[in-house]
Amino acid sequence: MGVLITALLVCASAMGFVLFRKNTVPVSRDGPFHERKLSVIIPARNEESNLSYLLGSLKAQSYKPYEIIVVDDHSEDRTREIAESCGINVISNPELPSGWTGKNWAVWNGYQQAGGDLILFLDADVRLAPDALRSLLSAREKEGGVISVVPYHVAEKFYERLALIPNLLGLFAFTSPMERTNPDKGLYGSCILTTREDYEQAKGHESVKAEVLDDLNLGARFIEAGVKVTNYIGRGVVSFRMYPGGIKSEIQGFSKGAVLSTSKLNIRTTLLVAVWLVGLIAAEAAPFVIGTSALLPLAIGYVLYTLQIYYLVRYTGRFGKWLPAIHLLSTVFFLYIMLYSLYQVVFVRKVAWKGRSIEVGGRGKP
Repeated sequence: MGVLITALLVCASAMGFVLFRKNTVPVSRDGPFHERKLSVIIPARNEESNLSYLLGSLKAQSYKPYEIIVVDDHSEDRTREIAESCGINVISNPELPSGWTGKNWAVWNGYQQAGGDLILFLDADVRLAPDALRSLLSAREKEGGVISVVPYHVAEKFYERLALIPNLLGLFAFTSPMERTNPDKGLYGSCILTTREDYEQAKGHESVKAEVLDDLNLGARFIEAGVKVTNYIGRGVVSFRMYPGGIKSEIQGFSKGAVLSTSKLNIRTTLLVAVWLVGLIAAEAAPFVIGTSALLPLAIGYVLYTLQIYYLVRYTGRFGKWLPAIHLLSTVFFLYIMLYSLYQVVFVRKVAWKGRSIEVGGRGKP
């Protein structure tokens, strides 16, 4: 029986390597080869703790954008003041109309003011390496279509590091080879680069204006319009610090799309992620079966998963030296997120984010 359990855990953990593809952004110091005007659009709602890092990294780029636009989405902190002190063009987001969610409306209004041939949408918590813009433009030029990047997660406080397992699962979803032919293939909303022509052909964020998962649904709109979608891993090029404002914002941020996002994945991706996760949870039961015959096979599984997580975390984020070894804590956090997300989606039919209540499949309310 012990041999069977060990074999099953070995197979389950191996699904992680089936799902993961090391598709990092190629670092370029020479391109892009075709000079075009690049507009950077940053939707920002109460982002005073993040915005200065992003704007500083944009100022330090080896490739200078044509313009940087910050859309102040009714912030109640120093977001606007910080952007203006950096000499950035700041526009005020109009009142949220019926049928739109907040971020989609902010991004759309930023696009309306942009004059570039290429549009880069960045979340305010993103941080860029000095050659990031040059590398992103070169990658898009090579691949064609629209590209997005899953940033490397810089987690500084303990509660932020609890996001280890959710981040790993997200990486699986965006690098899974089964997603290559998925007509609902999504983009990662923190960093999206597109040409104006392709964006307009896909009808942009207006086409997903009521969606909670704007980025995943936007990817599908690009594919419908015949535009290729490519996702990269941001290690060494694009990073972010997601939730410096506290664990409440972290829970809201992950739970608003945790359940809904699974419906957009290829069924094979979902099944393999489920197998990997069930194996992980089984292996993490090892401390609770001490003194039984199940301890040895589960302990072997725990070691296998831990070694794999230490490898994968190199491409996922900075979560400290020890949390990948005691990943049970992050798994419990993930399960709580899923249950809370399920409660919001099924029973409340609303999710909360940045002071707004957003109806699932409906409209955002201030």
